[in-house]
Parts: sequence; structure tokens; C-alpha cells
Amino acid sequence: MTGRVIEVIAKSRGIAVETITPETTFADLSMDSLDGLRLVFALEEEFGVDIPDDAAKEFKSVREVVKGLETLLAKKAAES
Repeated sequence: MTGRVIEVIAKSRGIAVETITPETTFADLSMDSLDGLRLVFALEEEFGVDIPDDAAKEFKSVREVVKGLETLLAKKAAES
């Protein structure tokens, strides 16, 4: 999952995958709110989930995105 998240981030930012680690923060990537919104849409498309606005606002690093997506995917699987 972490690898997929990193790939989505790298693609959305137009940077090399190797420059992103789980500890990378959005501040490290110089992301503004519009970049964050685009990333949320890309992640929703990649993983087939809806990311609530309040959850998206909590994401500050790659690790937090992975943790949040794991929670959303587990919830989605439990509802199926």
C-alpha cells in the first residue's frame, strides 16, 4: 500500500518516486491546499474510496495517508 500511495503522490507532483519516503511530509513536498485536493482525488480514484474532508485535512505525511487509507479500506471491506 505504501508503494502505491508514494506512486500516486509522485505522479501528482511530477517528481521521482525515489524522493518520497513514508516519513515525507506534504510540507517537504511544498504542497498547498489545491495540491492536496488534487492528491485526494487521485487517491480516491486509485483506491476506490471516498476520503472524507475531515480525514483529508488530518493528512500531513505519507505515513498518515497510508494509515488513513488502510482504515477506510478496512471499513469498506467490513461493510461489504
